[in-house]
Amino acid sequence: MVPVQVSKGPVNVIKILQKAGGFAVFIRLIKSTQEDIQVFSQLNDSRDGVTIFAPTDGAFSAIIKSGVLNSLSDHQKIELVQFHIIPKILTTANFQTVSNPITTLAGSGSRFALDVITTENMVNVTSGLTNTSVSAIVYTDSQLAIYQVDKVLLPLDIFAPKSLAPAPSPPKPKKDDGADTPVVPKDISGAVSCVMLNTMLISGVIIVAAAFPL
Repeated sequence: MVPVQVSKGPVNVIKILQKAGGFAVFIRLIKSTQEDIQVFSQLNDSRDGVTIFAPTDGAFSAIIKSGVLNSLSDHQKIELVQFHIIPKILTTANFQTVSNPITTLAGSGSRFALDVITTENMVNVTSGLTNTSVSAIVYTDSQLAIYQVDKVLLPLDIFAPKSLAPAPSPPKPKKDDGADTPVVPKDISGAVSCVMLNTMLISGVIIVAAAFPL
């Protein structure tokens, strides 16, 4: 695909995609989520530029037929579009040196991980759930790069089930501080018997001595 050439002036992502053709679903999502305003602001207020991975209409067919796309909330649709937008420009040469994972407008971290891997003349893009490649350059200039991808990039945060929180451990039995701890009596019967026996022996000696004086 030959990159689209637009007239000088403010860059309009919607017009670029419309002129290229084949991106009707992505255009509709961008407009409904108002991410075109976000991109316009990024291009005019920042020198970092913007990179967009634009899925074709064919790329959306699977999640449209299954009803997945329509089941997403408004917030999830925003995140889905933002996951395809990088808040800096990446040229084809940058793909070879970029640090993974790439931060998108949707955020960063493991739930929004997006990696770009180059192999010879191919640029692969993976989200953990989607593995696709850049099939064409739609548009490029010093501030904006739009690349065609043939699969929708599905972020883990939306399409992978979140791990359940561990079940709380059962409560420990409470100790009743007010209850007296039973005291086990010591066995002192042997000591008592010994004392009594000694006393009798001593008494016996005294009695014998008294009966038979020296």
